[in-house]
Formats: sequence, structure tokens, C-alpha cells
Amino acid sequence: MNASGRGLILAAPSSGSGKTTLTLALLRALARQGLSVRAAKSGPDYIDPAFHSAACGQACGNLDAWAMGPDQIAARAAGPDLLLIEGAMGLFDGAGLSGRGASADLARQLNLPVILVVNAGAMAQSIAPLVMGFAQYDPAVRVAGVILNRVGSPRHEAMLRAALAPTGLPVLGALPRNTALSLPERHLGLVQAGEHPDLDGFLDKAADLATTHVDLTALVDLAAPLPASQTAPPLPLPLGNRVAIARDTAFAFAYPHLLDAWYKAGISLHPFSPLAGQRVPPDMDGVYLPGGYPELHAGKLAAMRDVWDSVAQVAERGGTIFGECGGYMVLGRHLTDAQGSTHAMAGLLDLHTSFAKRRLHLGYRQLRCDHGPFTGQWAGHEFHYASTLSAHGTALFDAWDADGAPLPPMGLRAGTICGSFAHLIDPMAPALSEPPGSV
Repeated sequence: MNASGRGLILAAPSSGSGKTTLTLALLRALARQGLSVRAAKSGPDYIDPAFHSAACGQACGNLDAWAMGPDQIAARAAGPDLLLIEGAMGLFDGAGLSGRGASADLARQLNLPVILVVNAGAMAQSIAPLVMGFAQYDPAVRVAGVILNRVGSPRHEAMLRAALAPTGLPVLGALPRNTALSLPERHLGLVQAGEHPDLDGFLDKAADLATTHVDLTALVDLAAPLPASQTAPPLPLPLGNRVAIARDTAFAFAYPHLLDAWYKAGISLHPFSPLAGQRVPPDMDGVYLPGGYPELHAGKLAAMRDVWDSVAQVAERGGTIFGECGGYMVLGRHLTDAQGSTHAMAGLLDLHTSFAKRRLHLGYRQLRCDHGPFTGQWAGHEFHYASTLSAHGTALFDAWDADGAPLPPMGLRAGTICGSFAHLIDPMAPALSEPPGSV
């Protein structure tokens, strides 16, 4: 198998086709055969890359065709390994009216072939026009093969293969329906990789299935060359040279490409666990509280007064404190959980958030900050179910959606303490138009 420095994209007609489980199965199966293989997730997703890393033993991250510039994407895709990119939603599904940021955009930018993963559980001959429609829709997006998922029986598989034969596209595999190979979910997606009771056992079973039912050699042989290795564009370093970063099951959603950029720029990152009662070291220039699931641990976080005192002390010495989504909620005065119980948080921002009445906030965000550590324009993403009951102070960002429609200002800042519900991904890519009202 010729795998070095090559890649392909695993996409599907729609969400729910089984892309994640199949990607994990292929990663573990190929790694067990001795291939150096890694993965990336198309779009803004924190949970799947952690599963990818567990499956193949290599660091995995995100490639976001909406929020990242082409140079950033090329640099993050480049490498000597085989790269499997797991698509998001359907192959051509993107943000806003234009559909920008779809997995198809990555296929065009990186000139990589697409393997179409089809949930064939309720299909027979109709699979042929479905697959042909995707294969012919855009000549710049090359569908190179098909993997059938959730096949009911050998006879069902034979019907599907016969229907697809006139298309000329190779059927690389047909995985039988297997209810045991499902991952538990919660309101933001899959339960985190670190919380799975037997993740290695799950991955090995999935890999066994892929090894038996997928032609791995044919799959790898379809991979195309990745971009030549290059240095990723530098990212702003707004939190100082020594940064404490909260890392535990309540604060797990930090983008690998941001941490990697900071690390390569010489920033010293110091993980600490608020849930374990670990205080921030006294010599930090900044503190980063990523997103996660603080609402599931609100009572325990409320009891960690020493932790929040140590965060406040960094701010008192002039250090920058930044919270994203869950981290932003924890910087507030109060958080009300789904059961209606209200818990005191760090109290560093005048903010009260609540999960008592869940409301989905989802979408890409164009952001502009005129003051504070994140001055300039950023591409970001919002995904949470929390409501803001009260927020007093100066907003951190002006905001627009993916289509440029204005949104209410996002976040708060108070001195060197700031945060918002938006997850920052990259400085505004040149291909994104200036938000309305920009000067």
C-alpha cells in the first residue's frame, strides 16, 4: 500500500451515515497493519478528533474550509502520513446560504478523492442514482469509491453491488449492520473519548469489522498526494508567554491547531484541572478556560474556591484570563444546571447562565474585537444550549453570522478578564468578506 504523504476524504450523503465509526475502524485497522496514519475532522468539532487520536495513536485535529485560510488548511493537511479526513454532515452541506465550508470544499482545495459512505440499511437499487448524483454533481469533487454501511445480509449486499456496477465506481466494502458498534451521545455530540468505559475494546472490534469487510489495500491505493510540507501561518498569541490551560472533563474543548501554534511559537502551556482542585501556578501570564461540560460538574466546580481565587490572582497581577463557551460560563457569577439548581462560579464576570430551559445556539460567527487581547477579526463557531439570564459589562466581540447578518454583541470583558460563547478558530480568512460595518 502506497500511503506516505497521501490522503482521502470520507464523506456521506447526510449525517447519520456512520462516518465516525467507520473512520475510527479504518484508522485502527490501518495502524494495526503498521501504517503511519492520522485523521482530521472537517469543520468545527472537538470530540471526534480525540476519538481519532485514540484510534491511530497520533495527534489529530480539524480542517475547516469556512474558518481557516487556504494556507492554514494546506499546512495542517501536509505530512508524511496517510491522512483520512472525516467529513461533516453531507458532502456538499456547508454554512449559510452559500454552503461554504462543506467537506466538498476541502476536496477541491486539497485535490483529494472522496470515498462516499452510504447508509444502505433501507435501500436497494435506488442506491445507484443516489451515488451517481453525488459523483456527477461537481466535476471538481472526485468521488473515487463507495463504502456501503449497515448492510442487512449477503443477499442485500449482492443487490447493492449489482445496482452500482453500471456506475463504474468501485465498492470498497460493505459493512453489516452491527448495533454493538455505536457510541454514546449527549447534547453536544458523542460522549468524550476519555469517558468511554472500554474505548480500546470498541476500537478493536470496529477494526476487526473493517479488516473483514473493507478492501483496505484498494482504499489506500486511491489516496492522492497531500500538499507539500509548509509552515502554518502564525496565530496571535494574546495570553502571554506562560499560560495555564484548564484540562479535564469539564474543560476539554480546545482546538489542537491553536495549542500547537502557541507551543511552536514558544508559549509555555501549563495544564491544570479545576475539577481536581489544582490551583493556577502563581507565575502565569494568562489563563485559558476552554469549553466543555461545566454544567455537568457545576456543584463540584462551585466548591473549588481556591482554584478560582488563584485565577483571580493572575488577573490582579495584570495577567489575561480568557474563557470560551463553558469556560466563559464558569467565569460568571452563577450557572444554573438542567435541574434548576444555581451554583456560584468564579465571579470574575457579571454573568448568569442557565441550562434550565435549553435553547440551541449553533453556527459560524464572524467576530471583531476593537479592544482587549483578541483585537482584530476572527472566524469562530458557536454551539451550546445555555441561555444568558443576565450579562452586564462591556461586550468582547461585535458579531455576524456566516452570511454576514448582524448578531447581538458577544461576550464580556472586564479589565484583563474576558470571554464569550464563541470558539475562536482562526483570524478572519481573506476569502471571507468583510463583515458589514467593518472599517
